[in-house]
Amino acid sequence: MLIALARRSIADALSPAFRPLLLRSLMWTLLAFAVVWVGGTWLIARLAGSVVGQPASWWLSWAGGAASWGAGLLSGILLFVGLMFLIVPISTLIASLFLDGVAETVERRDYPADPVGTPTELGTSIWNALRFTAVVITINAICLALLLVPGINLVAFFFSNGYLLGREYFELAALRHRPRAEAEILRRRHAGTLMLAGLIVAGILSVPVLNLITPVFATIFMVHLHKHLAAETARLALDAAAARR
Repeated sequence: MLIALARRSIADALSPAFRPLLLRSLMWTLLAFAVVWVGGTWLIARLAGSVVGQPASWWLSWAGGAASWGAGLLSGILLFVGLMFLIVPISTLIASLFLDGVAETVERRDYPADPVGTPTELGTSIWNALRFTAVVITINAICLALLLVPGINLVAFFFSNGYLLGREYFELAALRHRPRAEAEILRRRHAGTLMLAGLIVAGILSVPVLNLITPVFATIFMVHLHKHLAAETARLALDAAAARR
């Protein structure tokens, strides 16, 4: 079931219906990357130049220029590596402004008989995105620190991100239709399924370039999964009520 929903969600994310939202999210994400990379490279190069100071002769001038250029190049490389590490939180933070639109598109197109969910207020959406971003950065920083321990870092990356991504994106879909307390009960009841779903999202996240569509894909995936689990829970409740009669 999860694999079928994931394949459907990837196809949806790349389909014409979602292409404007996806392109808008990608455009702002890439712009944020460019601003951070260029600004960070310039700042580090300036700091390196300040450290070198004003040279007293031509060879010191040449050495200072080479040091400044080398620092700029090195900082650019380091910032690029750092941005690869930050791709998830940055793309999630940017995409959070568009995810309610993605969820609504899925609901209107694929579940026309059901009521459309209530969008999250902008302030709440931004706060949730900032909170989630901070948690993701912290968890992935810990995983990065485990790079020296072969095997453990990959396990930590997939399971920590699987748990976080499954939880956060499912709540985004569920809170459009139910109070937080009820959404958390549903999430805990299906914790194993959501962990597996989160691992699928983490797998997409680990593929370069494809990981840029992760927020849109994960939102579509979790809207479908929420609809499926909610229907299953309602059916089980009806069966239990019928058995008690």
